[in-house]
Amino acid sequence: MYKTTEITSAKITSDNPVHQRLLFPYVEAAGMVRGNVLEIGCGWGRGLELLTQAADHYTGIDKNEDLIGSLQREYPQSTFIAVNIPPLSGFANNTFDFIVTFQVIEHIDNDDLFVKEAYRVLKPGGKLLLTTVNKTFSLTRNPWHVREYVADELRALMGRYFPLIETRGIHGNDKVMTYYEQNKKSVERFTRWDIFKLQYRLPRRLLQVPYDIANRMNRDRLLQQDGLAAEIHHTDYLVSQHPAGSLDFFYVATK
Repeated sequence: MYKTTEITSAKITSDNPVHQRLLFPYVEAAGMVRGNVLEIGCGWGRGLELLTQAADHYTGIDKNEDLIGSLQREYPQSTFIAVNIPPLSGFANNTFDFIVTFQVIEHIDNDDLFVKEAYRVLKPGGKLLLTTVNKTFSLTRNPWHVREYVADELRALMGRYFPLIETRGIHGNDKVMTYYEQNKKSVERFTRWDIFKLQYRLPRRLLQVPYDIANRMNRDRLLQQDGLAAEIHHTDYLVSQHPAGSLDFFYVATK
């Protein structure tokens, strides 16, 4: 399940700050969604307990067939589909009340079609809840990401199809930002050797394995440093009305 550091674990202590950061929008979404809910990129099911309790019916899609099969057995009342997206083949127009897609769009080659398809399968008045990393706060190139966005870029992309977009961010309190600064300094120790900026020049796939090795070493080192990584909870994150200054974007678009 945790073959890469990109699939952040809820069980590996050094992953905890990122896990809690990714859990936070699910807590927020649980108070917003209802009816027929689609999650694009459900992964190993980080937010399933929250979303399935809030929805009348939950559908989760992901490209990982093993994970999808496991989740279907664990949540037999929900629907799970293994598929590469976009497009959202098999879903009719105007099907879902809400779409939840957290930390997915940065992995999608055709991001325009991704947003267009989300719009298509939402009912009139339906909402798309989308999070992704804020490129401004990225500490290095992530070779698992096709691209990253700044605030205006993401809004412009979603605005091609959605007439109403609420632009929010996800940020952290002092504890979270202390960890962020520690992480930043630690990452700089690794990247200072990259004098030719190869992380930005080499193909993504060549960088994925060394990135994962360095990322795991870095997270473990930070945990051993002072244990702060183990102390962070999802309540240490917050919704911000200033997305450009936030760690992640949390945009809500209405059809």
